[in-house]
Amino acid sequence: MQETSAQIWESVGGFLPNLLGALAILIGGWFVARILGAVVRGALKRVKLDNRLSKSLFPGAGEDFQVERAAGKSVFYLVMLFVLVAFFQALGLELITEPLNALLTQLSEFAPRLLGALGLLVVAWLVATVLRRLVAGGLSAARFDERLGETTEGPTGDGSLSHTLAEAVYWLVFLLFLPAILGALAVEGLLAPVEGMADQILGFLPNLFGAAVILAVGWFVARLVQRIVSNLLAAAGADSLPERIGWKSAPDAMGLSRLVGILVYVLILVPVVISSLNALQMDAITGPASAMLESILGSIPGLFAGGLVLVIAFVVGKLVSGLIATLLESAGFDGIPTRLGFKEAGLPGGRSLSGLVGSLVLLAIMTFAAIEASNMVGFQALGEIFNQFVFFAGQVVLGLIVFGIGLWLANLAHSAVMASGASQAKLLALAARVSILVLAGAMGLRQMGVGEQIIELAFGLLLGAIAVAVALAFGLGARDVAGDQVRSWFGRGGTPSNEGVSKEG
Repeated sequence: MQETSAQIWESVGGFLPNLLGALAILIGGWFVARILGAVVRGALKRVKLDNRLSKSLFPGAGEDFQVERAAGKSVFYLVMLFVLVAFFQALGLELITEPLNALLTQLSEFAPRLLGALGLLVVAWLVATVLRRLVAGGLSAARFDERLGETTEGPTGDGSLSHTLAEAVYWLVFLLFLPAILGALAVEGLLAPVEGMADQILGFLPNLFGAAVILAVGWFVARLVQRIVSNLLAAAGADSLPERIGWKSAPDAMGLSRLVGILVYVLILVPVVISSLNALQMDAITGPASAMLESILGSIPGLFAGGLVLVIAFVVGKLVSGLIATLLESAGFDGIPTRLGFKEAGLPGGRSLSGLVGSLVLLAIMTFAAIEASNMVGFQALGEIFNQFVFFAGQVVLGLIVFGIGLWLANLAHSAVMASGASQAKLLALAARVSILVLAGAMGLRQMGVGEQIIELAFGLLLGAIAVAVALAFGLGARDVAGDQVRSWFGRGGTPSNEGVSKEG
């Protein structure tokens, strides 16, 4: 018993120094880990690393993005890992220390790679930040957003184009550094796809840069020419030209000089956009867009010619319509309704009949011009519609002329019958007027082409009804005379045929 107790105390006495040493290592290492973690956290907090990274990498992270605390905890746990290895080695627990030593060996081998990757990341961040500031400052000094805003109303501030370009350059630098960072970490599984993507991006950058240069130069030239054309036309008094030719426009309408300037701007910019799209060499995407823009560019001459035809036709039509209205007014054309028997009543809007004819002449000229403009643009279907409209309008005008002549003849016949002084002159004059008006109306509607068969049938039925009515009226009105004649035929006991034969003999 005493020997067993002695052995136990001997074992405890031999293990106690190791235990005390291990506890001292653990406690001392814990203090050291806490101190190192606090030092790292304080140093990073002094340089405000979290604010810099949150503004650069994650602008919307705010106060939740705390790099100092994460770095301090990482240093603390890393030191505590070494402390635990030393603690278990002091206790002689090799079964636990062997896996930890293997982990530390891997960490020590990976640490240089991690430090190298972090160093490359820091360099990439510095380069990207400098380039972003240079791009943003250069575009701001050149007043890029203000100059662009003169042509297109776009957002300013963080949503402006200069800010977008600066951010694109910033992240492009990180993308270019990404293969080197992954290579430093020896992550072969991710390195090959990223390198392929980076190679494709680098191969596409010259095309993108060339397209951007073409677009920028073309936009600058288009904007310059637009200003020159607009200023020249404004100085020449082009904005008052529509008022001179009788075109009334709204007070806030766009001036003619500005409109022509925008058209010139578009005419220059469309081929520039086509060239920039072709410079990208992305046929799957740019092919349809280029084809669409080329079709638009090909139709521009036709549109310009059609618009010019309409403008010239409008100017000529205004002159011709005014001349015709003046000539008709001088010739007494406005008194025709009175001569036809209508009471004097002005047209809607206080317009005269000669003014209405002038407006119709202007409408006819513009219709013919619209037909020609439609053919120039290539809208044959629209031109065919205008042709049909012109044909129908001509028929309507001829029908109205026929009816007007019939109305004049009806009034003339009415006056002649009334002047004859015959008995029942009023009835005969009314019958003559109605007959001529019905005939003229039927002829006018037939000339218009409005239901020709229906008009013919109605006219035939009307004449038949008039004939039947006349026959009935004559028969009913002369029945006494007819009765006397019949009685004279049969009153003597003979037959009309015998009497006729005897008279002939």
